[in-house]
Amino acid sequence: MIDLKKEQAVDTMKIFDLTHMIKEQMPVYPGTEPPSLKNTNTIEVDGFAEKLFSMYSHTGTHIDAPKHMVEEGLGLDDFDISKFVGKAILIDVTEVSDNITLPDLIDYERFIESCDFVIFYTGWSKYWGTDEYFDNFPVLEHDAAKWLSNFKLKGIGIDAISIDAVDTVDFQNHHVFLNQNFIIIENLTNLSEIPEKQFTFSALPLKTFDADGSPTRAIAML
Repeated sequence: MIDLKKEQAVDTMKIFDLTHMIKEQMPVYPGTEPPSLKNTNTIEVDGFAEKLFSMYSHTGTHIDAPKHMVEEGLGLDDFDISKFVGKAILIDVTEVSDNITLPDLIDYERFIESCDFVIFYTGWSKYWGTDEYFDNFPVLEHDAAKWLSNFKLKGIGIDAISIDAVDTVDFQNHHVFLNQNFIIIENLTNLSEIPEKQFTFSALPLKTFDADGSPTRAIAML
C-alpha cells in the first residue's frame, strides 16, 4: 500500500543543483587539461550512442579525498557512503574583503557543532568561465582553518576553484582538513539560490578504486 504521507513529503522537497556542467573547454585548475568527451558510437552508425570521457579526477565540481595530498591517506572508496550526505550550514562570506578569518566564523559556532558540512558562499562562481575565477577569491586564514578542523565534520565546501589560493606552494588548508579525514568539495555553484542557511547536503563521488578525488553531482535539499 502506498504511504500518501511519504509521497506528499517527496513532492514538497526542494532540490538545488550545486554542480557545474562538465564539458570540453570548461575551466580547470591551472596546469591540468579540460575534459575530452568523444562520440565513439552513434545511433545512425551503431544503433546506439556512447561517449568516451577522459578527465582528471578533480574536474569541475569535485571532491578531494585525504589521499589527494596525504601520504597513506584514505581514498574516497575507503569511506562509507554516509560520509557524503549530511546536514550543512551555509556561511556567507561574500562581504569578506580579504581572506576568511576566525572572527568571521565564531558567530556560527553553535550551528557548526550540529552540522556535518560547512559550505562557504564566496560568490566566486559568478566568475566561472573567466580569468577572474582563478584570482583573489577568499580562503581561510590558517588559524580559522585549524579552528574549524577541530569540529567533528564530514567535510567542507566552497564555490571557488580551491580552498587554498591558486599560487600556493604548500596547500596549507588542504593539509589541515585532509589530515583530519575531512573531504573537500570545490567548484560548487548556485549557492545563492538556497533560501535557508541549514539544509541537507549531498555530494556523491563516482565509485572508483583508490580514489584521490572524483567529480560529483552536489545538491542541497530542503
